[in-house]
Amino acid sequence: MQGSATVTIAMDLKERIDADIRSAMLAREKDKLNALRAIKSALILEMTKGGDETLDEAAGIRILSKLYKQRQESAEIYHAQERPELAAEEEAQADVIETYLPRRMSEAEIMTGLKGLIQELGAQDMKAMGQVMGEANKRFAGKADGSLVATLVKQLLSGN
Repeated sequence: MQGSATVTIAMDLKERIDADIRSAMLAREKDKLNALRAIKSALILEMTKGGDETLDEAAGIRILSKLYKQRQESAEIYHAQERPELAAEEEAQADVIETYLPRRMSEAEIMTGLKGLIQELGAQDMKAMGQVMGEANKRFAGKADGSLVATLVKQLLSGN
């Protein structure tokens, strides 16, 4: 049964992207169209890897998060190179990609979730960092920045 659920999730996202591509084409929204095509391309590539044409929700979120982060990093580079027109294009695409991601958690929400997770796992020191990070990455996938989660886990496990 789980296999049919993963296909449904992937198809829902793919159908939504296809519909949004049509809308962007009709509205002549270049940046939105480029971002949507990048999303569709990445999803199709992931779905066809290994011949298994399914994609679960976590994989979809992971792909979208990666695309979003790439656009943000590119925009930062363009700003540093004083290329505001290219930075604006990347930022516009990042904004489009972000609409398909779950709401980002605040630092306070992440901290609360991590405290509960550490207590649940019985982690007491830095030796448990890998275990805590593994579970945190599953729970906060696409909802929190991984480097922030790692920083907070280190902080909590080291007692600071």
